[in-house]
Parts: sequence; structure tokens; C-alpha cells
Amino acid sequence: MTNRASNSGFAIDLLIVSTSKDQVLDCHATRPTHQKPTHSPTMRFRLSAISLLAALTPYALADVLVTSPAAGAQLPFGNIQVTWKDSGVAPALSALTTYTLQLVVGGQEASSQTPLITCANNALFSAGNTATCVVGQGAAASTANGFFLQFTSVASEGGTVINYSSRFTVTGMNGRTGAAQIAGVTALNGATTGPTTVNSVNNGAAAGGGGAAAVGGSQFTVPYNLQTGLTKYAPMQPVPPTKITVNQYTPLNPTSAYTVATTWMPRPSIATTLTAAQTFSVSSMENTAAAASNPTGNMAKFLARWKD
Repeated sequence: MTNRASNSGFAIDLLIVSTSKDQVLDCHATRPTHQKPTHSPTMRFRLSAISLLAALTPYALADVLVTSPAAGAQLPFGNIQVTWKDSGVAPALSALTTYTLQLVVGGQEASSQTPLITCANNALFSAGNTATCVVGQGAAASTANGFFLQFTSVASEGGTVINYSSRFTVTGMNGRTGAAQIAGVTALNGATTGPTTVNSVNNGAAAGGGGAAAVGGSQFTVPYNLQTGLTKYAPMQPVPPTKITVNQYTPLNPTSAYTVATTWMPRPSIATTLTAAQTFSVSSMENTAAAASNPTGNMAKFLARWKD
């Protein structure tokens, strides 16, 4: 059966041929034609190119394009200036409301990444396109091209989009970076490309997903206060170092807003919180030394004093 389009211009034909043995799907571009209806088993659906582009728009990636720091830059710890612009690909910056900016160290996958500093929390895009990251010397070790910026932006239509900057180096650092993070950076062989954009725009209203409905484990990197839905995602718990090497500390995450309850509060809407699994491993060995049967020496004398 053929559907006839009377409008002029370019069109996309989707041709589906069904038989008892097989099915053939053919999609091709044609100019509009005028055909008489037939009773063929062939079904032809005609979609305008404009409609097709509109359908694909929500799947376009990018929005925030970080212009500074540049790829491969070497910046000393302290104040790092960040600038960005509209990438020119939907959704536009004008369609975004607030953003959270974090400095991250590690590889391309969420399992090998550690957010170090929150440079801006729920900041307004309307306030400008610059921000400052204050990087403490003990936040991490100086890993070549191991650092990048993570933008988590909230869209006015719902959901979030996560953009990443190119990789750069923060020099003069004397902190500790986890083995998984170092391995993730080493596997890149000096590449400066940041992780892939995670576009969850228009997913914020989903009951089970919300802004945390990113794929590939990136849901664990979305700041807790920006997540919606029944399930929340928490980042991997850090591994304590073997010794303390810094005398100043910075919070891993920003403080959360709260409201003092003066009346009965509604039932919690969050069903559960999932925490990213640990990637580190430990080894242990058995202590084969036999336990002493009875105290000896001074301990034996001490215990003997209490015999009665």
C-alpha cells in the first residue's frame, strides 16, 4: 500500500517489503511522486526531511565547549581560570539553566575517575562564561594529561548533559592519586581528548532515571543534588592513604542544602542509593606463628599477682 505525499520538496521514503519468507527494509531519498493507490504488499511511508531532523534533535550531543584550559596545557596548582562557549550544536547554552563544574583526575571511564574539587555548584549560565578552580597542592599527584573538567548542566526542559574538557596537567602537586586513576591515564598514551559527552536532556522526568540516567557508569559522576528519580547514585568511596602528607584539606563534595522541618514531612521519594563499586584490591597472608600457650616473663608475673 502506498501513501501519497502532495507537498513539494525533498522527502525520505521508507520502503518495507514483506513476504512470507523474508522482510526487506529499504530507506532511500526520492522526489515526491503522484501514484495511484495499489493493493501491493509493499508499504511506503513518506517522512519530510524537516520532520526527520526534528526527531533526531534530542540525540545531538554537546553544548558546552571548554576553550581554556587548552588541550595538553601545563598549569601550576592554585587558581585555574576556566572559560567556555556554545559549541554550536543543540542544545544551546540558552536552553541550560545551571551547571556544576568539577576538576577530575583519571581515565575515560567513570570507574577510573575521581572528582577532586567542585569549582562551581549550581551556578547560573546567565552569570557569564568564566569560572575559577582553586586547586590545592595536596589534592592529587601531578599526572601528565591526567586532569580534565566536568560540566554537569541542567536543561530547562528537564534532565542533564555532562560535557568534558580536553585533558591537561596540573604541575607542582604533592598529593596522592589512586592506582586505578593512574592506570586509566596511562592507558591513553598521552592523548588529550576528554571523556565522551553524556546527554540525558529530557530524561529528567523519568520516574526511574532522571538526571542520573546516563550510560556507561557516568551516572555515578552526576552531583547528588542534581539527580532526580527514585534511585540516587553515589561516587566510589576513596581509599585512605598509608600516611598523611598534607596539612590542609578541602571537601570532596559541596555541602548540601537542607530545610528544618517544623511540620510532618512527606514520605521520602528516593527508593535507594547505589554506590560505585570499588576497583582497588588487597592481598593478605596467613600468620602461621603458633600462639603462646601461657603468658611468660613480666606478663606471667603480673597475672600471678591476681591469683587467689
